Amino acid sequence: MASPPDASTRMTSSAEAAAPVNIGSAAEQCGVSAKMIRYYESLGLLGKVRRTDSGYRQYSQAEVHVLRFIKRARDLGFSMAEIAELVSLWNNRRRTSASVKRIAQKHADELAQRVAALQEMQRTLSHLIHGCHGDSRPDCPILDELAGS
Repeated sequence: MASPPDASTRMTSSAEAAAPVNIGSAAEQCGVSAKMIRYYESLGLLGKVRRTDSGYRQYSQAEVHVLRFIKRARDLGFSMAEIAELVSLWNNRRRTSASVKRIAQKHADELAQRVAALQEMQRTLSHLIHGCHGDSRPDCPILDELAGS
């Protein structure tokens, strides 16, 4: 069993964690591409990112945390407008949870509608597939349905 790191190792680790990172490192830590980070920046989802004298972006750990938040929200299918609102609410300590819940509930309702539409498409296709002989005959109820016959 390995012993825990000593205090000097922990201080170095926390100092490294606090050090700003370049866009490639931020992308790797968040699981998004550098191109997406620049896109999020262009939408104003991040504040003004610090740059080096030579113009390279430097992301603080707080900004990396915001990028992870955005990634999780995207993974749940929130739109960029919804994410902008969620980031704003997340940063606003005077927010009400009702505001956050309203956005999440609206999104969940939209997802339920999309799932229902996909299930209806699947049922229709299954019915058409079941009615198709799938043999050497040219008659095909799938094509007939698609043609509106």
